[in-house]
Amino acid sequence: MSGPLLTTERLELWQPVAADEPDNFSMMQDPRTWHYFGAPPTRLDHVTRFMRNAGSWLLHGYGSFAVRERGRPAYIGNCGIFHTWRGLGEDFDDKPEAGWIMAADQTGKGYAREVMEAVFAWFDRVHGPREVVCIIHPDNAPSIALAERLGFAPTRDSALPDGSPVRLFSRPGVRGS
Repeated sequence: MSGPLLTTERLELWQPVAADEPDNFSMMQDPRTWHYFGAPPTRLDHVTRFMRNAGSWLLHGYGSFAVRERGRPAYIGNCGIFHTWRGLGEDFDDKPEAGWIMAADQTGKGYAREVMEAVFAWFDRVHGPREVVCIIHPDNAPSIALAERLGFAPTRDSALPDGSPVRLFSRPGVRGS
């Protein structure tokens, strides 16, 4: 399964390829980027997540996109809708999950919103509108604000297996997105 190339006014999004993994790993090592996720991932953890995203594309036809500014080579983000299983319960697991991570020096520009609006337009058109979930650290006010702008509503607080607190959100299937 090969994902689409999506473009917005300022950005290009593509299905990550193996050559993108080192740039994604480097982005995730910045403490400002990983701040709400606990400690930066080990290389093993990162490669496992990267490969899980590849599996989401293969098995479900959607996953996270790599992000760069149009016409520029630098990898600046990893955003999209992917399929995973976190062990958080029937109201969350086995559903499409949205996530957005931008490089620390790219935050505050509206890029995550621009990317996710394009991703949802594509996802709803190709896969049909359906419920999408996401998790956000309860202290991550900018990400919570973006989730609400994208149509998500909080459902409950929980914790990841490592004990990290998360707030679960749900976005109902929306026609005309």
